[in-house]
Amino acid sequence: MKKILAVLLALMLVMAFVACTEPEETPETPEENVETPVASDADVETPVASDADVEEPAVEPVKVMTHEEYIAAALDTEVVIETYVQAHQSWWDNKVTVYCQSPDGAYFLYELACSEEDAAKLLPGTKIRVTGTKGEWAGEVEVMEGTFEFVEGGDTYIAEAFDATALLFATPEEIIAHQNEFVTFKGMTVDSIEFKNGEPGDDIYVTLLYGGQQYNFCVEYYLTGADTEVYKTVSGLVGGEMVDVEAFLYWYEGMNPHITAVTVVDAF
Repeated sequence: MKKILAVLLALMLVMAFVACTEPEETPETPEENVETPVASDADVETPVASDADVEEPAVEPVKVMTHEEYIAAALDTEVVIETYVQAHQSWWDNKVTVYCQSPDGAYFLYELACSEEDAAKLLPGTKIRVTGTKGEWAGEVEVMEGTFEFVEGGDTYIAEAFDATALLFATPEEIIAHQNEFVTFKGMTVDSIEFKNGEPGDDIYVTLLYGGQQYNFCVEYYLTGADTEVYKTVSGLVGGEMVDVEAFLYWYEGMNPHITAVTVVDAF
């Protein structure tokens, strides 16, 4: 019996020793089961350009025309000019019609877009830059549908009257080359005056004689109204009087100067 117990004890000791000496197994994770995270489009940040990184398109400078370039430009095309105010008609409905001249030629700006406040600043000699459409009406070449800006720090210019008396015997082409200029005609004889609508308070149509030929002039009411000296003087003219006339060489189916001053040099 003792031998049997001894054998059993020995077996138990051997089994206990084996159990203590076996290494513990560490579970392995198969490589194929390991998922690598993939970045989606939503996870990728797109760099945003700042204002400093955006290049502004180059702005070409405005090409200001000479008077010669303006004359050569086709009708119904855009023109840009710099010129000097000589006078303007009455402001109305955010528009004003302006007589302008530069040393190289003159311009007629028809119904230029203008506030009443800016119209009061359009004094003779003031320099402005005008953008508009070159047009023609009854032979008068003008800038239409125009806008303008004052040329800050610009010089001033007031034209002296050009003696155009000799042009009365010139060809129409020679006369029209001075269109819209400030001019004078000397030694003209009064033929007749006629009030538009038959009485004072509107334009005055003036017919003058020179060398036996008739020439049509006009006192433009919106330029020189009934309260001006020239309107009063012309209203009292008598046929046969000799006068000197200053005017802007406007055109309407031929020469039709807008009178700004009349001096009677030989009255009855």
